[in-house]
Amino acid sequence: MAKVRIKLKSLNIEELNKLCDQIKEIASKAGTPASGPVPLPTKKIKVTTRKSPCGDGTATFDNYEMRIHSRLIDLPADDRILHAIMRLYIPRSVTIKIEMKE
Repeated sequence: MAKVRIKLKSLNIEELNKLCDQIKEIASKAGTPASGPVPLPTKKIKVTTRKSPCGDGTATFDNYEMRIHSRLIDLPADDRILHAIMRLYIPRSVTIKIEMKE
């Protein structure tokens, strides 16, 4: 039987977890088993910059970090579930990717 793999990525973990809960709720109402959300490793992007605007001042640095959180959900391929997921409100900060697997 075909499966659907949903990959979610976001900078905001609260919105990501809220969307995962909504997808799990849709699957449970339809009576189909859903595996996940599986937390994937968080990507950390680090940038180090000098504090002084001219670059000649003291050797002090600012460190900035951006974290990208990822989740993975597997569902059986069912039209009712996919239509309900397509109608969900997805925030701008969340990236969603839906793949069909066999």
